[in-house]
Amino acid sequence: MLKGKTILLGVSGGIAAYKAAALASALVKLRANVEVVMTANATKFITPLTFEQLTGRRTMVDTFDRNFSHQVEHISLATRTDLVIIAPATANICAKIAHGIADDMLTTTVLACKCPKLIAPSMNTDMYQEPVTQDNLATLRHYGWEVLEPASGRLACGAVGKGKLPEPEQLLQHILRRIALPHDLEGKKILVTAGPTQEPLDPVRYLTNHSTGKMGYAIARMAMLRGADVTLVTGPTSIDPPPFIRVIPTVSAKDMFEAVAQHAPNADMIFKAAAVADYTPAHYCTEKMKKSDDDLSIPLERTQDILKYLGQTRREGQVICGFSMETQNMEENSRKKLLSKNVDMICANDLRQDGAGFGVDTNVITLITRQDTQQLPLLSKEDVANAILDRASTFK
Repeated sequence: MLKGKTILLGVSGGIAAYKAAALASALVKLRANVEVVMTANATKFITPLTFEQLTGRRTMVDTFDRNFSHQVEHISLATRTDLVIIAPATANICAKIAHGIADDMLTTTVLACKCPKLIAPSMNTDMYQEPVTQDNLATLRHYGWEVLEPASGRLACGAVGKGKLPEPEQLLQHILRRIALPHDLEGKKILVTAGPTQEPLDPVRYLTNHSTGKMGYAIARMAMLRGADVTLVTGPTSIDPPPFIRVIPTVSAKDMFEAVAQHAPNADMIFKAAAVADYTPAHYCTEKMKKSDDDLSIPLERTQDILKYLGQTRREGQVICGFSMETQNMEENSRKKLLSKNVDMICANDLRQDGAGFGVDTNVITLITRQDTQQLPLLSKEDVANAILDRASTFK
């Protein structure tokens, strides 16, 4: 996702500088060009050579290094940078940048950058909570910096509280959110359902299906990376939810219906990727059902049809996309579903096709609308998610 992007990683003099090395490595793995600029104090905690080995590029420390090219190096770097992140950011570096002080390679470079800028404060809890530090962070926000909230825990100084640098994976997710994809869905409110439902029989048993939630979670993540305000209504899954989205956990079909009904009126686009149970036990046993030598018959009753409800209550301009998993007559059955549910698009797949279905990281989807049918090749679920979002964005 970061191929061809240039990331300026600023490292200032705190013990958490070691985490910056892991972040640099993660960025390189995503094929970013990582330019590391360190303060002199940062080199006391971790050597420039470490970053040079990880990035394959020279680490910059001294503004007046004569080994640079004839160009004004900090201006040249600022011009080609797509995103700045300073991690860790000491109280000192936060104060200097907030007030426009440019007295070293890092501060002079970031002052010239016009790209998105992230800063991750990392310091003693009392230093972080000091009003002047908070004023400086507020000033940075005023000038367009995104200030990443520090984590809480035991600090290197022995104090316990807020001030820890977030883990490299969290920092990476902030970077991806800002520049991984064009923000063509910015301002859109998107509702996604994902995963299975569980219909309880008794305190220890339930009816469910094989859905893992991967397709719905991929749609939610790609929509977030494209700038949308995303709400994910999810059944029980083992997947960590994507960051920066609103997650509403549900269990039964009834739970999911109520959550969707509450949030659907505000959504511009709805993707109902959840595998909702069509039937639920008519009676719930409050005690565990004991086995016997006889056969058991469990009466079932119909659950609320969420997609049909959405089609009946849709507001003008709302885009609704349903999903259909079939084992026969896929296109015919899916087109009937499109019309009967009054939705804009059905994403259909054949469970018997290699690479499609539950529990895999790929999918083979056919996009069915009133106007046409588009067969997608075998793709990763994230690529399928982007194709679905692209097609849904064409509806007015």
